[in-house]
Amino acid sequence: MSARLRQHDVHLSDGALALRPMTEDDWDVLLEWNNDPEVLHYSEGDNVTGRSLEEIQAIYRGTSQNAFCFIAELDGRAIGECWLQQMNLQRILSRYPAKMDLRRIDLVIGEKSLWGHGWGTRMIALLTAFGFDTCGADALFACDVADTNPRSRRPFEATGYAVVNTVPQPSGRKAHEVYDLMLTRAQWQARGRPGN
Repeated sequence: MSARLRQHDVHLSDGALALRPMTEDDWDVLLEWNNDPEVLHYSEGDNVTGRSLEEIQAIYRGTSQNAFCFIAELDGRAIGECWLQQMNLQRILSRYPAKMDLRRIDLVIGEKSLWGHGWGTRMIALLTAFGFDTCGADALFACDVADTNPRSRRPFEATGYAVVNTVPQPSGRKAHEVYDLMLTRAQWQARGRPGN
């Protein structure tokens, strides 16, 4: 485990929505979201009912070594977290040529009063533009999107992502299946995004 978050200086914005670098000063809000049963129900797999500060620090510090980790803010108030990470799932890496730059987007809106208002779609659009136009990714993914959380799948589809893999889950799991969604750089550019 890394001793601290890997820092970056990337700031992304869309009107009142801003994605700023996650820092070592964000543990209080991350701890709150990672111990909210309703947030965890939609953002995690089975049997996750809460996390200690040490567990949260290990997750985010570890992820940050191969990712740009952000706190999403609305008019300066923290509302969620997200990251653009180098692909780490073997089932995806094995399907595409090794020379391809594959990355994944993960996000959580921790402020439940803002669910269903389009902020996730805007966060995904910012991360997608950053991934393709700045980082030079060949394809971006949303991974393990559960069938029990259609609210998470819709904003990716609204941004142009499509299901490329369906993974059945063992009997007794919260989800019956999870989905991997993908968007390629060519598909993104065909949608008329800057950088064509």
